[in-house]
Amino acid sequence: MKKQQILKGFWEQNPIFRQLLGMCPTLAVTTTAENGLAMGLAVIFVLFFSELAVTSIKKIVPHQVRIAVYTVIIATFVTIVDIFLKAQFPQISKNLGPYVPLIIVNCIILGRCEAFASKNKLSNSLLDALGMGAGFCWGLLVLGSIRELLGAGNIFGFKLMPAGFNPLVVMILPAGAFLVLGFLVALMNRVEQWKT
Repeated sequence: MKKQQILKGFWEQNPIFRQLLGMCPTLAVTTTAENGLAMGLAVIFVLFFSELAVTSIKKIVPHQVRIAVYTVIIATFVTIVDIFLKAQFPQISKNLGPYVPLIIVNCIILGRCEAFASKNKLSNSLLDALGMGAGFCWGLLVLGSIRELLGAGNIFGFKLMPAGFNPLVVMILPAGAFLVLGFLVALMNRVEQWKT
């Protein structure tokens, strides 16, 4: 049961490829694998501690103000991530730009807090946060890796393509994000059809 709780974020309920949530950072920051990984790790941190906080206080928060309370909780952890990135990894912070603060309104985090953490016990909520966060991170890493490989011939700065490779400039542009995402969603749907 616990294994399934974590693995659902990678395939069955993957936020990017199955639920199509969090498209703003997904399409904007995945120009490189490094950016995708950094954003994914930021989302894991915020989701984990937000679900921890929401599950811990769910019985004392009045129903009428729960969304506002959840938003403040999420904003607190996003602020921590944003300050940490600016202090420790200024270049990554610059690359991610305004998309780190936008984690506050990310549908994945608010949705998991409302739909899962507020209705389940602590251990299940933490497993859910790890699974959904890791699935989101995995999706960003895959998108970023494909776009960086085809757009620059590298992954994490390591040259992988032969010397005569002509980079596909479209892959580092917004249109490249849509193309790769569409291909990967179609591929996952096809694999799901083969399984049945």
